[in-house]
Amino acid sequence: MTNNSTKSKVVFDISMSLDGFIAASNRSAEEPMGAGGERLHGWVMDDEDSRNRKLLEEAGQGLGAVITGRVTYDDSLRWWGANGPTGPARIPVFVLTHQTPENVPENSVYTFVNGIESALEQAKKAANGKVVSVMGGADTAQQFISAGLVDEISIHLVPVLFGEGIPLFEKLGDEHVLLEPVTIMDTSKATHLQYRVVK
Repeated sequence: MTNNSTKSKVVFDISMSLDGFIAASNRSAEEPMGAGGERLHGWVMDDEDSRNRKLLEEAGQGLGAVITGRVTYDDSLRWWGANGPTGPARIPVFVLTHQTPENVPENSVYTFVNGIESALEQAKKAANGKVVSVMGGADTAQQFISAGLVDEISIHLVPVLFGEGIPLFEKLGDEHVLLEPVTIMDTSKATHLQYRVVK
């Protein structure tokens, strides 16, 4: 039996404001994306342009595992529940953390991992050749990109300026990360940008 884990493509995927923020200012328990920050996910629920929904569906079909940070897990668990961000598909989710939370939903898709290399190794094994998606937050993204562990970067650029909030690419170091465009799709809710990382 062939081990397909090494073939899994690692894609960092996130929505971002035009001025580079993945969350607005004034974050709270009620609004973890900041005041008005949910605007970044408006394209996901867009019923006017079917291309947005099609893009989301196609990404889901090729997905084998998800890696996320602890803050994103804590902020999102109330909506994700035991099934995780992919709902009934129940794609395995590997959460980067130094300590396993006390209250984890029973029969959940979550595995708590310390360290990006360990998270990636386990996620690739679970994905079995399918895509491993690295999602928020900014710190998780920066760690994976800086370590050269990302094959593609997919940005859903939303036409809004937040002015301040959580910046995505603040701490990447001084090494240039060269990118090669793969696809660009422009809709009224977001411009979907996909880049291959040149290694």
